[in-house]
Amino acid sequence: MRTLVACPFCREMFEPGERKRCPECDIPLARLEDLPKTQVVGDEVEEDLPPDEETLPWTYLGRFRGALILLSVLGIGAFFLPWATMLAPEHRTLGGHDFAHYLGWMWAPLVSWLVLLPLVLSRRSIYKMRGARLAVAFLSAMVVMTVVVRVAFPPRGTALDPVNLEWRSGTWITLALGIAGLALASQFGGRIDDLTTKTQRRRSDDVLH
Repeated sequence: MRTLVACPFCREMFEPGERKRCPECDIPLARLEDLPKTQVVGDEVEEDLPPDEETLPWTYLGRFRGALILLSVLGIGAFFLPWATMLAPEHRTLGGHDFAHYLGWMWAPLVSWLVLLPLVLSRRSIYKMRGARLAVAFLSAMVVMTVVVRVAFPPRGTALDPVNLEWRSGTWITLALGIAGLALASQFGGRIDDLTTKTQRRRSDDVLH
């Protein structure tokens, strides 16, 4: 079998020297062992996917996919936690949504988490996970920047009507989750030289085609 030649498209096989081009596809023949491995599905022949493009189950939590899903859910919840307690001119507790009602850009953390969750869930191959690293980092950075700007430039009020805020757990949890998202973004999808497929575990010295 290793001496046969075959069409790269239809995989019709011939003896060496019998033909140089496929009579059906009119493309040059190649040695059978040089062609990508194939699998038969029904009556059709399909090429094996590279291990990093294999579709993983929806429940797959490895390669930091589960961590980012959990991070997104916690981030959504943290948005509605108390972010600050207003001590003056009145005493009241403010959540992220309360700030957002006054300042539209304060919706950024919630929007970021709501976009990040389906983004991570829809990445069901290692190739797509690694390709989404920049998007994950951008969304996490939006969360961090929003919290930093809010804390660095709090509402001051006026000399006659000052605003005094005391920052609460929601602010710091959201900031911590955003920083964690930035850290996980560069690891999303894991290492390309250590791939686990549906059928076997690829070692770092395996050749990927």
